[in-house]
Amino acid sequence: MGRVNTSALTHRPARPASSLVGLVVAVVLVAVAAGVGALASSSAGSTYDSLEQPPWAPPAGLFGPVWTVLYVLIAVAGWLVWRRYGLCRAVILWGVQLVLNALWTPLFFGAGLYTLALVEIALLDLAVIATIAMFARRTPLAAVLMAPYLLWTLFATALTAAIVTLN
Repeated sequence: MGRVNTSALTHRPARPASSLVGLVVAVVLVAVAAGVGALASSSAGSTYDSLEQPPWAPPAGLFGPVWTVLYVLIAVAGWLVWRRYGLCRAVILWGVQLVLNALWTPLFFGAGLYTLALVEIALLDLAVIATIAMFARRTPLAAVLMAPYLLWTLFATALTAAIVTLN
């Protein structure tokens, strides 16, 4: 009996048209996560400035530009894996970390639940680490594109922990 070719189950290059649709979907999903954060952070600047912060806390105006770049990288990373493997576990985990990303801002700025936001962002860190590990096995460039996001979320976790401690 011959061997069964399972490569089609693990590697599915997308056609150009569907690849473009996938990129649009990835951008829209990331934009929704960003939009949830934007809606919940309408008063984030004044809230952030009113909190006791560590001396290494960045100015409120830095967050928008940083997140804009990171969201582009997150969208492209997810798309790169999707276009090659379709809706696989790595892409599902990418979606999970997007949901966790979207939850932090409403918890922190919207509800003022700083300790719960700290727990939530720690879960986000773990989800991003797991996503990067899964991406690295499939599409290494996608893992590289997610690395700045991991660094920023780890920094945000430390900042959240400091704010919880100081307030």
